[in-house]
Amino acid sequence: MLKIGEQVPNMAFDAYHDNQFKTMSFDEFKGKWLVLLFYPADFTFVCPTELEEAANYYEEFKKAGAELLSFSTDTKFTHLAWHDSSKAIGKIKYPMGADPTANICKTFGTYIDADGLSLRGTFIIDPDGILKTIDIHDNSIGRSSKEILRRVKAAAYVREHPEQVCPASWEPGADTLVPGENLVGKI
Repeated sequence: MLKIGEQVPNMAFDAYHDNQFKTMSFDEFKGKWLVLLFYPADFTFVCPTELEEAANYYEEFKKAGAELLSFSTDTKFTHLAWHDSSKAIGKIKYPMGADPTANICKTFGTYIDADGLSLRGTFIIDPDGILKTIDIHDNSIGRSSKEILRRVKAAAYVREHPEQVCPASWEPGADTLVPGENLVGKI
């Protein structure tokens, strides 16, 4: 399993994106922030709620210099069928990665051997391909796109201001901290 601060290996995968099948790789996203959204399976209950919410925030992610990429162990064909049959999933404009061999899920530590599915996991990767955040949790709990976007913005801020850190619930324009000093003023 990858750890914080490690380089994400370049892995190729099939995806459903822009109404077509594509072969993509992580290196295609270098130079941008990349948010990976692992989920258990297409045609389930919690997954469409959070993937639709991510679709609703997609333009905000792009404004923040980030790309979204979802992954399950389903095939690209299943992604197409789900996209075509679900109003919620039909809103998705970001790539839907297919990982039927679970190779990518295993690399990121989300694979559930007994079920052949992925845990719900969120990973934020910086423009150089370095893993910055890991959030893996039980499949019964959906995630918040608003919070993921906040963490992308915080990670981008500290990348640009390496002498500063962002306190809890930091939002752009709020006070930051300089380790060993007091709050830095409003940015």
